Amino acid sequence: MESNASFWEAVLGAAASLRSSKLRSFLTLLGIILATTTLIAVMAVINGMNHYIAENVSDMGADGFRVQRMVMIGEFDPKKYLEMQRRNPELTREEYDFLKSHATMLQDIGMETDRQGKVHYGSEQVDGVEIDGVSSNMSSLANVQVAAGRFISEVENQRRQQVAFVGSDIQQRFFPSGNPLGKTLVIEGRPFEIVGVAKAKGSVFGNSLDNFAMIPVETYFKIYGARKGVGYRVRAFDPAYLFRAQDEVRMLLRSFRHLGPKQEDTFAIFSSDSLVSAWDRITGSIAATAVAVVSVFMVVGGVVVMNIMLAVVTERTHEIGIRKAIGARRVDILRQFLVESSMLAGIGGLIGVCLAWTVALLVRSVTPVPMAVPLSAVVISVALSASVGLFFGIYPAQRAAKLDPIEALRAEK
Repeated sequence: MESNASFWEAVLGAAASLRSSKLRSFLTLLGIILATTTLIAVMAVINGMNHYIAENVSDMGADGFRVQRMVMIGEFDPKKYLEMQRRNPELTREEYDFLKSHATMLQDIGMETDRQGKVHYGSEQVDGVEIDGVSSNMSSLANVQVAAGRFISEVENQRRQQVAFVGSDIQQRFFPSGNPLGKTLVIEGRPFEIVGVAKAKGSVFGNSLDNFAMIPVETYFKIYGARKGVGYRVRAFDPAYLFRAQDEVRMLLRSFRHLGPKQEDTFAIFSSDSLVSAWDRITGSIAATAVAVVSVFMVVGGVVVMNIMLAVVTERTHEIGIRKAIGARRVDILRQFLVESSMLAGIGGLIGVCLAWTVALLVRSVTPVPMAVPLSAVVISVALSASVGLFFGIYPAQRAAKLDPIEALRAEK
């Protein structure tokens, strides 16, 4: 009980000391405030992007994967990219049909291809629209949500009909207050009837995910040919069968292409886990760099705290002498100054948290960057700043505790 009472007495004394010199306390904490704000802001960007990548960008689910001619995940290697361009042939419709008829561990498989093009409606035109040729099952394979109308049907695909399923950007641009269903959209000079509109997905770093028009893949092949850009989306029976389904697809494609045991794959297979893992590696490096930079700021802030606490000890030498003369022990003096330095740095950490939170809210409101402050970053930042104050307050506290009471009483007030 006595120990708890003396601790809270030290806390109240430290709070009174900090209130008595607000400007000095604030200037002392500036380095810690900036360090904490920087750390939490970086962690908020990383956390927000992690959630966004996992929920929106990968769009394959836990049981889905994709097959492409080639893919570079993680750090870009120009030499490897050129090698894959030379070695990997385009995926074909024949290979798709072969997989569809021979694979036994797949729930579904679809085909897609895309290009950039112009879209007209009346006198309005939009350039750089993503024109996707897709099979009729792509809505489930790519997690496409329907906001109005319906998705492309298999009958429309087989008959090579000119119908389109459009993103919300197309609807907002051409039909901001009307119903686009049944209207005729001109895609690359050809008329397409709109049969459905997708729910909005938003954007990534300012690049919209809703600026697209999907048409039947057979219609796409009829117009543009089937020689380039074909890819497959695949879904295993169950998430537990994902890796076995990937192995089966790999084995079938290697067999179709007559690849020997020692030859590398001439295609690429990847899943949501691959994208998320690659992103985690990138953000892990960013986080490590941020922690290193913030640590330097924290050390500088800690040195400033130590210097200020040494000055405080000098200013309060007479007070320390009085306390010792009336029975204060060394541990009481030590506790008082350690609590004061820890509170000083901890308050700096809390101010940094508030600033970072405000920055995250502003950035999320006015920019497309999806910042989200993780609770762990808040706890770590405040704990780290308080620990810095405690560590760099040890020397001043020991110096105060070791003062001779008689010499301290002789000091000028």
